[in-house]
Amino acid sequence: MPAPWTRTRLRAAPGAAGALALLVALTACLAAAFPRALDRYADAGLSRAVEQVHPGQSSLQISADPGLGRKTADQEDALRPESVTGYYESIVDTVGSPLAVDGSRSAYGVRSTSDLIATEEWLPRPDGLPAQMVLAAPNDLAGHARLRSGRLPRVTGGPVTASTGRVEAAVTEETARTLRIEAGSVIHVHGRDELAVHVTGVVAPRDPDGVHWSVWSVLRTPSLVRTPGGDPNAPRFWRGGLLLPPEAAPALLGTDGGPMRYWHLAPDTDALHGRDLDRLSASVASLESGPGTERLRSTLSPFAEVETGLDAVFTTYDRLRGDIAPLVAVAASGAGTVAAVVLLMTGGLAAGRRRAELALLRARGASLRGMTGRLLAETAVVALPAGALGLAMAVLVLPGARLLPALGAAGAVTAVACLALPLRAAAAHRAVRVHDGRRDLATARPSRRRTVAELTAVALALGAVELLRRRGATGGSGDLVSLAPVLVGVIAALVLVRLHPPVLRGLARPAGRLRGAVGHLALARAGRTSVSTVLPLLALLTAFTTAAFGGSVLAGVSDARDRAAVLAVGADARVEAASGPLPTGLPGRLAHAPGVRGLTEVSIAYQAKTSDGRQSLPVAGVDPEAYAALAARTGLGGFAPDELTRRDGSGDVLPALASSMVAERFGTQPFPVRMEDGTFVTLRITVVRDRTPALFRDDFLVVDRSGLSARAARPTVLLLTGGGLDADALRRAAGDGASVHLRSEERARYVDSPLQSGAERVYTAAVAAGAGYAALALLLSLARAAPERAALLARLRTMGLTPAQGRRLLVLESLPQAVPAVAGGVLTGWAAIRLLSPGIDLTTIALAASSPSTVPAQLRADPWSLAVPAVAVLVLTVGVAAGQAWWSGRRGAVTELRAGDAR
Repeated sequence: MPAPWTRTRLRAAPGAAGALALLVALTACLAAAFPRALDRYADAGLSRAVEQVHPGQSSLQISADPGLGRKTADQEDALRPESVTGYYESIVDTVGSPLAVDGSRSAYGVRSTSDLIATEEWLPRPDGLPAQMVLAAPNDLAGHARLRSGRLPRVTGGPVTASTGRVEAAVTEETARTLRIEAGSVIHVHGRDELAVHVTGVVAPRDPDGVHWSVWSVLRTPSLVRTPGGDPNAPRFWRGGLLLPPEAAPALLGTDGGPMRYWHLAPDTDALHGRDLDRLSASVASLESGPGTERLRSTLSPFAEVETGLDAVFTTYDRLRGDIAPLVAVAASGAGTVAAVVLLMTGGLAAGRRRAELALLRARGASLRGMTGRLLAETAVVALPAGALGLAMAVLVLPGARLLPALGAAGAVTAVACLALPLRAAAAHRAVRVHDGRRDLATARPSRRRTVAELTAVALALGAVELLRRRGATGGSGDLVSLAPVLVGVIAALVLVRLHPPVLRGLARPAGRLRGAVGHLALARAGRTSVSTVLPLLALLTAFTTAAFGGSVLAGVSDARDRAAVLAVGADARVEAASGPLPTGLPGRLAHAPGVRGLTEVSIAYQAKTSDGRQSLPVAGVDPEAYAALAARTGLGGFAPDELTRRDGSGDVLPALASSMVAERFGTQPFPVRMEDGTFVTLRITVVRDRTPALFRDDFLVVDRSGLSARAARPTVLLLTGGGLDADALRRAAGDGASVHLRSEERARYVDSPLQSGAERVYTAAVAAGAGYAALALLLSLARAAPERAALLARLRTMGLTPAQGRRLLVLESLPQAVPAVAGGVLTGWAAIRLLSPGIDLTTIALAASSPSTVPAQLRADPWSLAVPAVAVLVLTVGVAAGQAWWSGRRGAVTELRAGDAR
């Protein structure tokens, strides 16, 4: 009984089968991990966007009256906790999927819409006006606050009605401390009937920043407000909150507070998914002014209102995601292209190694369909379990994301791995051949089909580049833009494949006149056309372009953050007085702080006045030598120290460095400036710069502080330089009278969304994966030619070739292919960046959404991203060639010179 084909082949080459399984598993894992990582970053970014805003923006605020025009008894029933709680459950059902409500963070209850005047004389009256109180009956006070003194309020006796004249309440610690309220205090508020509120306890919020306490912060913290009218000098009064038990809510009907039911629903951030953004936005829009509003009004009251800031949060998040997504797609397309090329090369290598075997099968009557089917089954037995293993690894490592995109990515990888060998073999053995002749010579010109395909690729690349330059890297530019860097690499690969062999053959002729046959033989062999050079070159150039593009993106992001942080701080650290000058001994203490290498004293007068006395103009007094060195180091408006030094014979006129706006206003004529201490100085603008380390404004003046009065020259700001600055040590030395800002802390603040950090990690992973697959492609191309090279060295050794000449031959043979690939890769990467940079803005991924975009983050070619891959390819190529020559020299020539060997 004949043995099964698949089992026989796997047993015959277990190493090749294991290597294919490892490659497919790794590639499938990376492919499946990519969409899952994007899902996780998108979900985390949306959750962070909702969590960062004030609860008043992130919550759904629903309010309804107790029933205008209804009987008092019916209104009392509407305000009781059973009714309010029942409506809460109905509202939650109305919200529905995908916007889930977090019940533990939501709040509901009854509160007064108008402040009620408290008549107690012992309450603070800063300008003689009585305090005003907001009465609220929130749900579950015990669950949202800790009791500090007294007891929680409750209702004793019969049910509370609108005619009840006495209720109990609690206050927060801040309210008790500010308004001098304690347990046992009684506060009377006026209404139709006077209501006495007996304070029974003081509580502390468990989550002061949560929805329960932050939507109406007056319930947590009293505020000092002015009487309406807009007069900045209007009298002030205190406004505080009293917390009633839910059962006492009907008592508000007897006051002039206008009771209102409220439901503040906090979204469940763990249930928010970036993929549901459109549905989330539609759900919020429906609740604000759509079918959801109509359902709420039919349930609660015709005058029910819904307010939320979630729509603005979702819009901001969608804009950020839309700006980052195309950049991530560029990295993914580059790495994916290189990985696909490696899988195709693996199939091509296997088909080349088994060329004689497959040709013999065809010669003995095997049908093309039967041979292809057997090869497919042979490959699928290895690739399918490996692909499933890679998918399982990705799912285990990155839980909590969608399975379908990952399944599709892993399935695509597995399909390519399964089809590469059968299709390559089918293309090579369409016709039955007994002898193919030499396969290292150019026997025919490129076909018309190949020319058409190459021209099509050129047209696609040019279209993608032009589209990106016109529209920028936005979601509306289409998927073609994401492939633009890859297509540029594809075009370069096709051009090099066309030009490379003729150039090398032309160089081989003059090399033949040189002494020795090694150089001529190396160039002659390198110039012979081989089908195997197309895919390795495509992999190398695509990896080069992706690495250059991705590395330049990461470098541009880092540079933009560094620049923005320097602009925000002015040095490595900034110590600024809260008011007035800094303490006299502070500069000396800070100069000896850990990590401080330089210190520049600056006296800033923010309220200096111009000659008309109506406009303030900040003036910074500096030491010209130290400040010029700082400006040169930070790159913020460098200048020569003598440009701010008063020259002999200039009288009392001080040279000044000014911004463009100030220079345009005052010109070069002397003008007086009144300092904050009342003294006058006469300035003349001698230097114009757009930026300066001490001030972050469009209007500023910088002068030599030795020309100012002793009082005006006292330092108010210290600019520190150094590495490894200790923030805690600086803050301890500065004390409470000065603020300390570090450039490193400012830089870290620019990453406020997991979308930003996630995009950076994806780019780093894509560049690393592309580099790894490119190295593997290079090794596969060398491995395909290894048997032929080993046989060549064995034959040449019989003719007197020394081991040193053998190593030199293989190295020289590899260099004519590696050097053009490296040069073309560097040129392609640089050209792709120059062509695509006008349409790409890195500001979104570099800086936080809340940060002012003072520094446009543009894409520029990073020299390291171009040089490191080039050197790595050369080192790897030369190392592999030298290693192969060394290993061949250690082996005997008998095996390589067997009679009848096709090599």
